[in-house]
Amino acid sequence: MRLLFVTGSLVHGGAERHAITLANRLAERGHGCHAAYVKNDPSQLERLKLGAGGSVQCMHAAKYLDLDALFRLKNLFLKTRPSVVFAANQYALMYATLAGRWAGSRAPLAVAYHSTKLQGAKEFLQMLAYRPLFWAADCAVFVCENQRRHWRKRQVFGRRDMVIHNGVDTEHWQPAGDAERRQVRGALGLAEDDYVVGLSAVLRPEKNPLQLVDAIAMLRRRASGRGARARALLIGDGPMRAAVEERARRLGVSRDVLVTGLQSDVRPFVAACDTVVLTSFTEAFSLAAIEAMALGKPVVHSEVGGATEMIRPGRNGFLFPVGDTGALVERLAALSDRAMCERMGARAREVVETRFSEREMVDRYEKLLMELETTRIRHENLRRAAGAH
Repeated sequence: MRLLFVTGSLVHGGAERHAITLANRLAERGHGCHAAYVKNDPSQLERLKLGAGGSVQCMHAAKYLDLDALFRLKNLFLKTRPSVVFAANQYALMYATLAGRWAGSRAPLAVAYHSTKLQGAKEFLQMLAYRPLFWAADCAVFVCENQRRHWRKRQVFGRRDMVIHNGVDTEHWQPAGDAERRQVRGALGLAEDDYVVGLSAVLRPEKNPLQLVDAIAMLRRRASGRGARARALLIGDGPMRAAVEERARRLGVSRDVLVTGLQSDVRPFVAACDTVVLTSFTEAFSLAAIEAMALGKPVVHSEVGGATEMIRPGRNGFLFPVGDTGALVERLAALSDRAMCERMGARAREVVETRFSEREMVDRYEKLLMELETTRIRHENLRRAAGAH
């Protein structure tokens, strides 16, 4: 196949990482892969490895709908002549649809949608405009069943829609040994007997990192000098960092809330944790969660998106109601028992190996894209045959 992947940018984000992984793996399998990103944020550009026959091009959009950028994408359609187009999320879908029509392309279009909740009135109004683009797409891929049900109720679907769970490379995301764990803890100033709760995310409002700070303060008060000392390790950076640090100072836990800043490889930091939390107000199917599970960490996840599809409470992690800090503290307190934590972490790893591996995810996308190409070829042959008569 000749594949064109379109993303809104190459910013550090789950949808972008997902598209890059698909493009790289399908290129490794011998498909001709090209990538276009609309806005000039090349943060993950070095991760794209499309081989000698592939290409990557920025459209340099300076505004929401930039006609010059659209013109450049149209020319890329004409140059690469894709047999199938893949768009990551709704903004890329808009550009891919318009540019493809402008170029006269008959390539089928698949869109993977990674969002669940619209942020404010502006995004709600934009979705009203995006919905017809989804309806026209040959396939809309959702990343969990809960997300698909959510959007079908709101009239967001493609001509065909399906669920393909996100997956991770289980060879790359391998549990670390005790020596590596101790080494990273030592470098961070964490004691071996500290109870370390991790959060791996860009520190944005929807990730709700302040709730983890509150939970650590409550756990510390609860422990009152006995048992393991609870500490938070926030792996990442972002606009909420100053607020996180200020909340920690105000609650008297500054020394127990560590922020690593942006990391190109989060594995050693996640490996240093005992458990990982997602306090998000909204998620679709969190890559950070299944990465942590692959590293053998039980995950305590707010009950949003596909959390119920990856976590069996009390077996490989816990769920808690969104925003309920008391419930979060109860779940974290249970996992401060190291033996329980390790048992549940081992089960979490098993779940990823059996259900959420990268290989299975790529296999399913490859099959879908090949089916779309085959259907296009069959329709074109029928049109030619009808024209000959």
